[in-house]
Amino acid sequence: MFIVNLTYLVDLSEIDAVLTDHVEWLKQCYGVGAFVASGPKKPRDGGVILARCTREKLEGYLKCDPFWEKGLARYEIIEFEPGMMASGFEKVLMK
Repeated sequence: MFIVNLTYLVDLSEIDAVLTDHVEWLKQCYGVGAFVASGPKKPRDGGVILARCTREKLEGYLKCDPFWEKGLARYEIIEFEPGMMASGFEKVLMK
């Protein structure tokens, strides 16, 4: 499992101009079962993605993100293995 920490490198106006395309890309990644959760950070200086796939696949997906393609964000990939979780999350996280 991976946490992807995105940090914006440009003004929010440039992010917002590509946001619809980014959301469509996210939907595709959810559709293939690679992403579990995602959303903007607060304050809105980036975003976070919780991913469930191999590192190789994740890196391939990220390179297709419009933010990546246009150089709008920096991506930090953090791999972890859930050791504990709230009841009910096993079906989502350990698939």
